[in-house]
Amino acid sequence: MRYVKWSLLGLVALLLFGFFHYTLPQHDIVRIVGTENRRMDIGANSWFFASPDVGNAASTSRDIFFVNAVFADGGTMEYRNEDTGWGWPPYFKMDSFSLATEAKELVSTKAAPVWVAVTHYGWRNQLFTIFPNVIALRQVDGPDATIIPWANIVILTLLLLALFMIRRMWLQFRERTIDPAVIDVRQSIDELDDRADRVGDRARGFFGRMFGRK
Repeated sequence: MRYVKWSLLGLVALLLFGFFHYTLPQHDIVRIVGTENRRMDIGANSWFFASPDVGNAASTSRDIFFVNAVFADGGTMEYRNEDTGWGWPPYFKMDSFSLATEAKELVSTKAAPVWVAVTHYGWRNQLFTIFPNVIALRQVDGPDATIIPWANIVILTLLLLALFMIRRMWLQFRERTIDPAVIDVRQSIDELDDRADRVGDRARGFFGRMFGRK
């Protein structure tokens, strides 16, 4: 049972890690090399795409803005640029058109690079055709610029505090309610056992006296 317990805890931890890694904002420093508006059919991978832009009707086929970028080491990345609206994750992004224009303004060449900090959430996976979603763009001095993930620090700190408080509340609840109830149940069981033993002793004594007579 111990292995089952730790396996379940490991699975829960893995799911939580994946959830937060996908949802929390991440930062890339890249050079934007182009933008495009691509028509895509959203099918089984719709889970990894945002809802249609705010004000548009829901459809399995729609236009999606993309931002094409290159890292300092030559690696490439494609970001989608979709509104999140009032849905999940709760970024309340409704400016995908403005962000597309901003991305076009930041396009640069290898000879005259403009480095941009891209704030995004999500993953890039070629097998399932999923892309991280751009939340914000900000020009930085160079590819080695330091980005401190303040939002992640604040969110994870608040989450840890909430978990700590929940654990404290649970321990107090168990100490004040569950443990006394368990003790009462055990005492009741012990009393029943004692009564059963006394009844058994009396019965054995009665039958012993009755059958022991000559």
